[in-house]
Amino acid sequence: MRFPVPCWMGAHAPPSGGLLRIIGLAALLGLTGLLTACSVVKIAYNQAHELAYLQLDGYLDFNGAQTLRLKDELVKIQRWHRSTQLPAYAERLKKWQRLLPGELDEVQVCSAGEEVRSSLLAISRRTESIVAELAVTLSPDQLKFLQGKFLKLNQEYRNDFLEGPSSALLDKRLKKTVNRAEMLYGTLTDKQVALLRRQMALSAFDAGMSLAEYQRRQQDALQTLAPLITGGATSAQTKSAVSGYFERSLNSPSPAYRRHQEQLTRDNCRMLALLHNSTSPAQRAKAVETLGDYAQDFRILASQDF
Repeated sequence: MRFPVPCWMGAHAPPSGGLLRIIGLAALLGLTGLLTACSVVKIAYNQAHELAYLQLDGYLDFNGAQTLRLKDELVKIQRWHRSTQLPAYAERLKKWQRLLPGELDEVQVCSAGEEVRSSLLAISRRTESIVAELAVTLSPDQLKFLQGKFLKLNQEYRNDFLEGPSSALLDKRLKKTVNRAEMLYGTLTDKQVALLRRQMALSAFDAGMSLAEYQRRQQDALQTLAPLITGGATSAQTKSAVSGYFERSLNSPSPAYRRHQEQLTRDNCRMLALLHNSTSPAQRAKAVETLGDYAQDFRILASQDF
């Protein structure tokens, strides 16, 4: 599932890039990010390991042995996620349901976002071992394939966030944000769409800085992988290299980028609070119902044994 808060907070973020983002797609996309509507949650979740593999293969073009090992690990990750994470998601959504009928402030929204971030960090930690195991099996050709994928994604990012009139770029971002908001509240009014556009125009979002960080992570991934695929690294060295990359991906070494992200998060929390406080009783009731449907699906999925 894509939780409403992270979706909106991440509406301006660059697409996935780097070793953590690549393997982490198994969790961030395959296990929690491909599900976009309650009606498809159970079906999509039960196929998430296959969907995640397809996403990952698009980055590294796995060979037969790697495919078998990764698919096996993705099934294990999903079982772990089903038994340990889904019940917690259901409880978290239940708590959020109690908040939605009233007004929200920036602090409450950011607190909800931090809860989701903590869950995603747990999933990321769970993927470190398979990243280290697969890293030493990659070939130079696969590293070139990955580099080509990065170049393609960079251009897609420029198209979406950097190239063209500023008003058109803002409209693209706005459309995505509105679509995600309407997954929760139902159809927004013209005034609510205008509110979002106004807040997004005032946001600290800097596409150039985001792209620079995106490219830093890509280079970090390539530089982390390159010495590992030669076969000269010990198991301890491989684990240390992968762990270091995960840490740099989660916490950028760039102070300027960290400050930018902190301000952007505050801006997005404020925007979401303002939007929520502009909603009608019917829209809030719709949001409560939507989260309830998700929570019910999570409880059902958590009780299933696959």
